[in-house]
This record gives sequence, C-alpha cells and structure tokens, in this order.
Amino acid sequence: MTPTDPAERRALASPEEQVAANDLPPVLARLWGRVPGPRRGPKPALTVEQVVQAAVDLADAEGLPAVSMARVAEALGYTPMALYRYVESKDELLVLMADAAADVLALPPYDEGDWRAGLEAWTRAQIAGVLARPWFLDLPLTTAQVGPNRLRWIDRAFAILAPLDLTVDEKLQVVGLLAQHVLGEGRVQVETRRAAAEAVRRAQGLPADTPEADLDADAVAAANPYADYELVLTRLVDPETYPALTGALSTWAPTAVQPDDWESDIGFGLDILLDGIEAFVARRAAARRAADRD
Repeated sequence: MTPTDPAERRALASPEEQVAANDLPPVLARLWGRVPGPRRGPKPALTVEQVVQAAVDLADAEGLPAVSMARVAEALGYTPMALYRYVESKDELLVLMADAAADVLALPPYDEGDWRAGLEAWTRAQIAGVLARPWFLDLPLTTAQVGPNRLRWIDRAFAILAPLDLTVDEKLQVVGLLAQHVLGEGRVQVETRRAAAEAVRRAQGLPADTPEADLDADAVAAANPYADYELVLTRLVDPETYPALTGALSTWAPTAVQPDDWESDIGFGLDILLDGIEAFVARRAAARRAADRD
C-alpha cells in the first residue's frame, strides 16, 4: 500500500525518488513529501505536518489573518526561526495549508450507479468544507498548487465520471467547472454571513472580534445584505424605468424563504449546473455515435 502521510513518504522514499525530488520546485517537493530528511545532526523536533496543523488550527480559530510564523511558532512552543527548518516561508506554509484543508473532505452516501448523484455529493462536500473553513477563500491564488489531498479529491471525481463516454480533457473540464462553482457559491455564502455578522456587531456595539457563534442568530439572519431584496422589487421598481421587471413581477408570488436559506440557493444552482453537464454528456455521446457511423 502506498503511504498517504507525507512524513511516511519521506521516510520510505527510495534513492531514485530522492534524486527525482531535486528536479521538483521546492514547494512541490515539500507538498508531496519528497524532501529527504537530514542524514546528520539531531533528529528534528517537529514535522512539517505538525507545523501545518498548528497553522490550520490557528486559522480555524481566528481566521487566516491570524496566521503568521510568529503565532504558529508560539502555538508549538518554538521560536519563529525554528520553523524555517520545516517550511521555507509563510507563502509555502499557506500552500501546505491549502492542501491540508482538503484532507478532511469526505463523500456523503449516494447511489454509486448514478454519476449525477455522485457529482452532486462531490460538489456539496466541497461547499460544506468551504463553509466550515471560510479562511480557505482568503488564501491567495498562488497557493493553488496540486497537492496529494487535492489530487485525491480529483481522483474521486474521475471515479464517478468513469462510466461516461468523455475524454480525459472533457472530464477535467467538468471537474474544473464544478470546482469553480464551489468557490463561487462558497464565497457568496461566506461573505454574506460575514457582512451580516459585522452589521450586527456594529449595531449592538460589540467588539470587532466577537465570534459569530456568540451573536444572536435571528439578528444575523435579519442583517443579511439580501434581506431587503424582495422589498426593493415590490416597492421601488417602477414600470417606466424597469418595464421588463415590472411585467414579470406583476404575477410574482414570492416564496417564503428565509434570507439565510443557503441550502435552497445551493441546491438550485447545483441542479442547473448538473442539468447542463448532463446535456453536454448526451451531446458528446451523440456526436461520437454519429462519427462512428460515418
């Protein structure tokens, strides 16, 4: 069995793998556990995994801005300079954190014979992961390196897509499209809640660092930036300026949806996206059948 823990991979790396690691960019070598350990000197007191986990724990508790080499070192009981034996810079630490965030993703149960249900479960699991760790959205784009945990998740998607008559490139495009949806949907949900929480803190005179969990849930829901959307549509839209909207709204009966009903938003958008993928799969299959007949 191939070891999945980076520390195990480093310990078991063959001489050939260690030589190959020299051809990798340093951050990729560390991300994939291809950096050989020191042959001389005292045994390292920490591991890269411990440093990364301390940084992740700090981000979970206080957000990404709290993550610094000094704060991570303090959490581990070491000096900041000591950490540079394990990671080259804070930028590299952020790359490692981005991949570590994908380590906890797990597919919920679904009908394994239904690729659409599989893709829905795969996408929902990632959205849930983003909502559980909103600091992931604050990571710079430069951290988007393909690490072992991210690639494991892509591998899950390819297993779901295996029965479909799509090329590798087409499957990668489907995976990429869903990944973009995760980021977009996650950002809307996270930023909406952040804005609502900040509005409640200001209105109630609370410190800026008051955790959202300590705020009144009803007040946060009422402070949702989109809470007045229906009011604007029904009270402020006039037919001269907005004729198309006025015509559409003349027969509109708003549904009773709470302003923070993120589940309805996610389900609606994902259904439309999966409808499009299903149509694409059918169109590609029909094109290949036609090509085979010619």
